[in-house]
Amino acid sequence: MSVTINSDMGESLGIHSFGNDEGLLPLIDSANVACGFHAGDPTNLRITVAAAAAAGIRIGAHPGLPDIWGFGRREMKMDADEVRDIVRYQVGALSAFLRAEGVPLSHIKPHGSLYGMVARGPELMEAVCDVAENYGVGVYGMAGTAHEEVATRRGVPFTAELYVDLGYRADGSLIIVRRPKATPPEVAAERARLALEDGLIRADTGETFPVTFSSICVHSDTPNAVDVARAVRELVSAR
Repeated sequence: MSVTINSDMGESLGIHSFGNDEGLLPLIDSANVACGFHAGDPTNLRITVAAAAAAGIRIGAHPGLPDIWGFGRREMKMDADEVRDIVRYQVGALSAFLRAEGVPLSHIKPHGSLYGMVARGPELMEAVCDVAENYGVGVYGMAGTAHEEVATRRGVPFTAELYVDLGYRADGSLIIVRRPKATPPEVAAERARLALEDGLIRADTGETFPVTFSSICVHSDTPNAVDVARAVRELVSAR
């Protein structure tokens, strides 16, 4: 199994971030760039896209809910039209900066609570896929959810993710908190090892369950994100 590493980027001007982008760029294969709704601004978009392009990594859009203070981690009630509009708006903003650098859009990966909303709501995921189809790109998400079901049915390329710096519930859903604590690198590395070697993830209640993935996500908004990414990169590179 070929496994890549991805991380969110362009959030270092937000109140919840620690400016880890520079240290993460040499350790990841793709960047999910914040487009201004949950974090980021035009100047940060320009800086982030230029840095990721110079590093030669794939660049995707990381659209979130319009809630900078809550960092996109407070759920909002939205219908499919509204989700389609906010995703299209943010992807369009990023695409302008990508064009200026002469690099293509790689994928779309919803952020935070929007990610969870479209994982549970097929009609909302349809809206995300509408935009992905418009741009001819794939989507990142979680296997076994509406992310995968809708994308697969519609023929939109799908990349299944594993999270090593977030906890999982026994039903396979992620435990997303507004201000996540730093996961020790050794804990993240053990989660990655278990998934890579045995195809399993351990729930917060202790039991293990199968997990399907082809990319590992390391969040950038914890103080030790670079250490976590380095530990995961060592495991992936050793395979």
